[in-house]
This record gives sequence, C-alpha cells and structure tokens, in this order.
Amino acid sequence: MNETGITRHLSTAMAALKDLFALAGVAAVFAFLLLPLREPVEKALPSVLPAIEALVMMPLAAEPIQPVADAPLEREQQAVAEYIAKRYRVADDAIAGFVAMAYRAGEEYRVDPLLILAVMAIESRYNPVAESSMGAKGLMQIIPKYHQEKLLEHGGEFALLDPEVNIQVGAQILREYLRRFGATEAALQMYGGAMDEPTAQYSGKVLAEKARLKQFLAQALRRA
Repeated sequence: MNETGITRHLSTAMAALKDLFALAGVAAVFAFLLLPLREPVEKALPSVLPAIEALVMMPLAAEPIQPVADAPLEREQQAVAEYIAKRYRVADDAIAGFVAMAYRAGEEYRVDPLLILAVMAIESRYNPVAESSMGAKGLMQIIPKYHQEKLLEHGGEFALLDPEVNIQVGAQILREYLRRFGATEAALQMYGGAMDEPTAQYSGKVLAEKARLKQFLAQALRRA
C-alpha cells in the first residue's frame, strides 16, 4: 500500500474513533445522571426525563436582525437611474425598470449595460413607444423587417413596444455587430444604419453618452 493509501486509511480510522468517542460521551452523561439516584433505570427515567425535555425545548437566544445592505449592483443601477431620470425628465419608476432590464440583457448577451442605455438615450430618449418614419420601434428603435428571426420567439414585431423585449433584442443585435466588426465604433455605426457615414457621428454620440453615464456613476459610487 502506498503512502496515500495509508494516509486515507488512517483518516478513516480516526474519523470512526471520533464518532465512537462522541457516542461514549453521550452514554457517559446519561450514566452520570442516572447513577446517583441509586434506583433502577425504569424508576429513574421519569424523574430525569422532564429535565432533559426542558433542556431540549429551551428556546435559543434570538440574535438581533442585522439590516441587509444594498448589493453593489443595486446601488449602481439606482445611481444610473437617478441620473437618467433627471437628465431626460422621465419618471423614476419607469427608468428604474429600463435600467434593470438593460443590466439583465447586458449580462445575458455580454454587452456593457451602459452602452445599451446610451443607445436608448440617442435612439428614443427613453420613450418606449417611439416610432420613426423608417419603421423603427421602441426604446432602441429596432426596424422589424431587418430582424424578423429574432422577433419570432417574442410573437412578432408588435412585441417591440414591450420595453423588455425591445431591450433584449437590441442587446442581441449589438452583440452580433460587436462580434462581426470587432470594434465598438463600427458596431454602433452599423446599428445606426450609418456605415457609410465618414465622420462616425452616430457612434460618437452614443459613446459620448456612455462616457457621461460612466463618469456620473463613478462619482456617485465614490460618494456612497
């Protein structure tokens, strides 16, 4: 038997020995309680059982309930939502929901949630029922005819007016463009339908908005 096997057997034996000692200890306690009575066991038990029962039923001391601090991610989302609500004059509750959806979609599709929120700002100014003359719909202004396959599982293009569906599909589109082009600027130009625009004005607007969000968030978290 090699050294590893010997060590394993010794560990098993020691564990069994500890269990045996534990059982022996319990037996010794009961024997200590019963022996001083100098009565048969069947006569001693009625007098001992109430004490044992009282010990078992004794309530545990209640520990004070400690308040649960907000998770860092929750604080981050709250700070972002407050900034957007003030900047774009949108209801706090609505924006808080959009921010939470953006973070969920960002995690699912591995896209920076601040980038998703920046696209929403430029595309619709956080208007969930926005529609353009080109047929783009919702928060992220998605044109249904270009993304029919992504909308099938959601019931078609009318689902784009559901904020959560719109954000999920928008994040999925961004992920595909980021993978295809390998650069955020090019992916954003494609998203905005401006690949041939030489000054990359669209991506510049989105990235500037993302930078503002990031700067405000950093300041808010430092103050927290």
